[in-house]
Amino acid sequence: MLNEFKKFAIRGNVIDLAVGIIIGTAFTAIVTSLVNDVLMPPLGLIIGGIDFSDFFVTLKGGGHETLAAAKAAGDVTINYGLFLNSIIKFIIVAFAVFLLVRYINKLAGPKDTAPPPPSKSELLLAEIRDLLKQRPV
Repeated sequence: MLNEFKKFAIRGNVIDLAVGIIIGTAFTAIVTSLVNDVLMPPLGLIIGGIDFSDFFVTLKGGGHETLAAAKAAGDVTINYGLFLNSIIKFIIVAFAVFLLVRYINKLAGPKDTAPPPPSKSELLLAEIRDLLKQRPV
């Protein structure tokens, strides 16, 4: 069992996956900073200086102006502003991955693959078609 695990762990796909997870974790920190520190302040300024992270609905408890105050008081809240931040982060990550895959595909260049040969049924159908064309109508 130890040898099987060793073969599994050393396979290229597992190593690639581990590297991807480590880079993804580092990339997440960058995206979080981009959203929280670069994108959200101007967007908040445009909509009147409001911070998305303070958008919430109180289900149980008193009326607090900030999410931090509501959490400190033990209120039950729906934090839709934090959800909006997460959606924006996802869109940024998805777009960055799209650009990365697109760039890698350009580096790989076009694949020179010949079309597969016709199947036996396609050859048979072509032969039947040709015989029908030769028949007088």
